[in-house]
Amino acid sequence: MKEAKTERKQAIQKVRELIKGIDTAMLTTISGEEGLVSRPMKTQEIEFDGDLWFVTMRDTAKFHEIRSNPSVNVSYAGQSYVSIRGKAEFVEDLQKKKEYWNKAYEKLLHASYDDPNVVLIKVNAETAEYWESGSVIKSVKLLLHQLTGAGGDSKLNETVQLR
Repeated sequence: MKEAKTERKQAIQKVRELIKGIDTAMLTTISGEEGLVSRPMKTQEIEFDGDLWFVTMRDTAKFHEIRSNPSVNVSYAGQSYVSIRGKAEFVEDLQKKKEYWNKAYEKLLHASYDDPNVVLIKVNAETAEYWESGSVIKSVKLLLHQLTGAGGDSKLNETVQLR
């Protein structure tokens, strides 16, 4: 049990490092009519702890899609690529909305944090798959391993459990 907690902490730390500083994520929901639908979302400036947070409005398609099917995927592209699968839920806590609110949302959403139409999306991350393309050393090790069979078991791609 202790080993599983340690692995989970390490997985969360790894994902935190990979997504840190990436301003925009792509949130994919499931629409009954269109199938998979992705849209850019502003990443909250908090450290990833196994949950991802986004601000939205109730009168959006994504709100209704999540309400119908909470399974989502969130992807990040930067120095590396990260795909996080999880379940979304809505949080209406006024203090949380105030905490995650910034002036850019006022202009973008034409609302304030205390507008009843504003809601938070909390994604409870279950698994993450990542590709460390920004690591030159890992890329060289992988290439060496593929060419010669030497160089250890270096991988650029890994899937980790977060729950």
